[in-house]
Amino acid sequence: MKQRQKNMLFLIVCLGLGILAELSFFHGMIGISYPIFIAAFYAVFYFRFGFTFNHRRIGLLLMVVIWVLSASYLFYDNETFYLLNIIVIPILVFIHIVLITTPNKVDWISIPFFNQVMNKFSQMFSYVKRYIKLMGKRTLFKQMKKETTQAIKRIIYGLLIGIPLLLFITALLMLADEKFGNVVMTVPNFITKFNFLEGFFRFLVVVIATLLFFGAFQVLKKRYAPIIVKPILDKKQASWDGITAATILVLLNSVYLLFVVIQFKYFFGNAIQENFTYAEYARRGFFELILVTLINWTLLLCFLKFVKPAKKALAYFIKAMYSLLIVSSGIMLASAYMRLTLYEEAYGFTIDRILAHTFMLFLLVIFAYTLIRVWLEGISLLHFYMIAGLIFYTGLNAINLEEMIVENNLERYEQTGKIDIYYLNGLSFSGIDGLITLYEKDPYYPELRMLLREQKEILHEIESNTWQSYNFKRQQVMERLRGLELK
Repeated sequence: MKQRQKNMLFLIVCLGLGILAELSFFHGMIGISYPIFIAAFYAVFYFRFGFTFNHRRIGLLLMVVIWVLSASYLFYDNETFYLLNIIVIPILVFIHIVLITTPNKVDWISIPFFNQVMNKFSQMFSYVKRYIKLMGKRTLFKQMKKETTQAIKRIIYGLLIGIPLLLFITALLMLADEKFGNVVMTVPNFITKFNFLEGFFRFLVVVIATLLFFGAFQVLKKRYAPIIVKPILDKKQASWDGITAATILVLLNSVYLLFVVIQFKYFFGNAIQENFTYAEYARRGFFELILVTLINWTLLLCFLKFVKPAKKALAYFIKAMYSLLIVSSGIMLASAYMRLTLYEEAYGFTIDRILAHTFMLFLLVIFAYTLIRVWLEGISLLHFYMIAGLIFYTGLNAINLEEMIVENNLERYEQTGKIDIYYLNGLSFSGIDGLITLYEKDPYYPELRMLLREQKEILHEIESNTWQSYNFKRQQVMERLRGLELK
């Protein structure tokens, strides 16, 4: 009885969390509401589980990542990450709460942990389904006969199927007959004023969110049940021949060395090869990047995993070939990076080009660590890749890429007098901020005044946003735009 009362009390707490979720994510643009919701979610989580958790180091890293990503909704206004993080943050939160409630003996990057995450996800829905059935029996159908209970359930199923069908058919009839449409539309004003459809949708969101939060927290309290995964291959079957691998590496390194030596000037010279434009020059560099990523990196991972030379001399030779392959790959990445830099100097900076730059730097870090792993066999590649990937993605969210793009384009304008104002206008508020700065420097730049006038006209729509949408960058740009006097 006491346990049932505790569950009911916690369900009420989850109801508050469900209401906050609906208020945070279904009332216009998301801004300050995201970090507020994350704070409330983890407050409920700690209230339920206390402060003693497992996997503390990786758990702390994930917590920092989640907070930085959610805070980006308050401090920055990047449309790309705005949409992406709506999916990424919930996934990371679920993985995090499963991780810190899983025993330390389970490796956080392993098949057993992956199975644990997937099991908890499916158990969450199963628990909610069972709980709804149980509550229905104890409340709605407690005093009813079995026949009456079955009849009510069938009526509910009929309503769930019939109401959407009724709305669809009514809409078709309204399109077919204008008079019928007029009759249907002459509903009392007080009904349309309350907007029952929107209210029902919001109520449904709150109920679903409440039950999912409740189900997730409940299944996390269950003890960890290890799942034994049978290996598909034994060690002998998974071993590749060392001499064959060495032959492949010698062939590849010969080609890469010849390629780098012959075209060294082409890689690092300031001049572009004959018959190539900047665009063609940059695109060819990206093909090399794809080659490095898909072939060299894949081969390295496969060889490091499956090639186990029996003789020490052969093992050292293969390691030397690994190192040469990594160095060659690094040179090609550096070449692609420099080509893209030349392309940006000629045509300006965009989000895609900045992301390409940062991704190349990320790959250089990955290759550098892989080189260390070649000679120190005890360290784990997969753990580092996952941690580096998390830090890399979080860093992209933390540095405000759009503001960097705007600053670089304004600096390029000072040097060349060229700037793509329509691209800046297509960015978020950082782009508008750049247009205002450009106007203060050169108010007679062609068509700039027109773009800023359009932005001022829609300012009242921006100002009508709810508290959930509050964002520091947006507020700063709105104040600058409001005080801007267009000549």
